[in-house]
Amino acid sequence: MRVMKWSMIALAVAAGTSQMAVASSQDDSKGFLEDSKLNVKTRMLYFSRDFRNNAPSTQSRVEETGLGFLGTYESGFTQGTVGFGVDAIGMLGLKLDSGKGRYGTGLFPEDSDGRAQDDYSKAGGAVKLRISDTVLKVGSQFTAMPVFATDDSRLLPEMAEGALITSNEIKGLTLNAGRFTALDAQAQTFHDSLHLKQADVIGGTYAFTDSLSTSLYYSKVEDYWRKYYANVNWALPLSDKQGLVFDFNIYDTKSDGAGLQRAENDGVTKLDNRAFSLSAAYNVGAHTFTLAYQKVTGDGDYGYGVDGGGTVFLANSVARSDFNAEDEKSWQARYDLNFAEFGVPGLTFMTRYVRGTGANTATTDNGKEWERDIDIKYVLQEGPAKDLSFRVRQATYRSADGVYYGSPSLDELRLIVEYPLSIL
Repeated sequence: MRVMKWSMIALAVAAGTSQMAVASSQDDSKGFLEDSKLNVKTRMLYFSRDFRNNAPSTQSRVEETGLGFLGTYESGFTQGTVGFGVDAIGMLGLKLDSGKGRYGTGLFPEDSDGRAQDDYSKAGGAVKLRISDTVLKVGSQFTAMPVFATDDSRLLPEMAEGALITSNEIKGLTLNAGRFTALDAQAQTFHDSLHLKQADVIGGTYAFTDSLSTSLYYSKVEDYWRKYYANVNWALPLSDKQGLVFDFNIYDTKSDGAGLQRAENDGVTKLDNRAFSLSAAYNVGAHTFTLAYQKVTGDGDYGYGVDGGGTVFLANSVARSDFNAEDEKSWQARYDLNFAEFGVPGLTFMTRYVRGTGANTATTDNGKEWERDIDIKYVLQEGPAKDLSFRVRQATYRSADGVYYGSPSLDELRLIVEYPLSIL
């Protein structure tokens, strides 16, 4: 699951018009060591779920706390027509609090006794080469394409293995093509824990103007499905402090090969559906008001996971539910507040309400569900602890029909402290 990729909106605003770049990134290369970057991000996460309607004989609550370290090294490129470099990833997760009766938040792997492991780690590396403004990376990496996106919603992120070409030869146009052969889950350490055989992806994003962009992607995941994805994003300034942003996303998914999918997907063995969302955001000063509508049509729900836990660029994919069941229709009302306008830079507030109806699942026909989320975040703006952030995320989910893969109603709380440190 992932929250909607609002970076797509920023992309539309930041990208320029299409024209050939005069000087390439490789021409500006300073060298393998000179352009190197070493970053370490520390994340402490408290995660609890209170299952409201579970049977007395089942677990009624999960609650765990962990500390994660994510280190990334990116070398520069050697000088010359073709530049060479390497990247490295190292991750470590530490259990701070858990218990056999409280295990199950997805923060830690499970040991032989059914408890959370005390610690776990994983690492990866990649080689890369660059010609002009085109980069080929082969090895372990994080991805953020709408048809193949690694998830980072727990202590440590998913990590993909494969080859990806990213080209920015034309200003305003980004092209991607790749093949991935393994995907490691967030709380697992063994290779290809998500059992990905092969995923081929191709597509790109093009900015027609500073305010209008579009994306088109295709993917084929062996023995699972093939997907088409399209997006149109339009930012319309009204004045210096007012503007509108319209965002449209659509997936077309069809089972391929053996038609495998996660067991939660209502027992459906074949998928043939369309899932789309349309959102409109109005910004005035510190305030942003958003309305969104989402609908799934065809056979089965919108499936994802083996192609990355973040591969759901739909407006109503929120903290707990994706509102992506077969035939489901959902509405969202959202409000954001940026306290920088009131003299408190770094402090933001968000709340939203999403309601879904007409969901067809293994447990219900015409099911209903709703979710209410609250998110408060503060980032230190200066001083020795600059960029240290504190975040509170609370979610309330209700469905008497058990729409979310049979899940009961629940209350969820996450407390997140993050500190990104740039060493090089």
